Amino acid sequence: MDVQAHDDPREFRTAVGSWYSVDPVRHTLAITVMARFLDDPLISPVMLTAHRDGVLHGIAFRTPPWPLIISGLPADAAAPVAAVLAEVDPELPGVNGPRELAEAFATAWAARTGACLHEAMAGRLYRLGELLPPTVPGRSRRATKADVPLLAQWRRAFQAEALGHDRQAERTEELLLTAIERGDGLALWETGGRVMSWANVGAPIDGMSRVGPVYTPPELRGHGYGSAVTAAASAWARDAGAEHVLLFTDLANPTSNSIYQKVGYRPVFDICEIEFTPAP
Repeated sequence: MDVQAHDDPREFRTAVGSWYSVDPVRHTLAITVMARFLDDPLISPVMLTAHRDGVLHGIAFRTPPWPLIISGLPADAAAPVAAVLAEVDPELPGVNGPRELAEAFATAWAARTGACLHEAMAGRLYRLGELLPPTVPGRSRRATKADVPLLAQWRRAFQAEALGHDRQAERTEELLLTAIERGDGLALWETGGRVMSWANVGAPIDGMSRVGPVYTPPELRGHGYGSAVTAAASAWARDAGAEHVLLFTDLANPTSNSIYQKVGYRPVFDICEIEFTPAP
């Protein structure tokens, strides 16, 4: 198998072609990251393609500090790609994707490098069926630039709660402003003039939008605000033309998995994020 590392995002896109867009549900994360961050001047992406007999067989890439995205990498390509990555990206922090593919790559990486493996998150991808908005006091509205200071605090809190650490903390405000300017649907739920909850949803790409993050401060939970704002963000995505409205959940959080199903989301497949640490 021939594995090639790419330095130029344009070259990488040409090599990838329509690989991801053929199945925008399975490759939701790869599609959105490629569209939003591959050309970011502050990021040096790591991009690889694997070919068999001259035909594209698999893809893996990441935008540091985030882990490797491998929804497009078959299990039989894991070992050859791990061998090349050990040379070009020896500090690889982890891998994210459908469980069977993530586990296959993590095993290959550990065998190549001796790294220790830790499952940082077990998750599930959901797709919206019939939207069932809950009845909750208040109303939804889209966020504006004036809301960025509050949402920056909430985004940092979400990262710390979900991942245990905040990736790209120094760019939080910038990323939120960029999302607003890009036309993403940053939905807020207000009651009595106070913002109670927030749900981000991306503008449609390849007929797909993904909701996330969804955040309600701990002291405001238990009143249905998260469900209401998720439904509002989902409705916005459909109105914007998304055929597939998706979201990821953390399986360790039974509350979120329950509320998303109540507003109409149905499971598609399980994912996981596995972290790598150097061998002792």
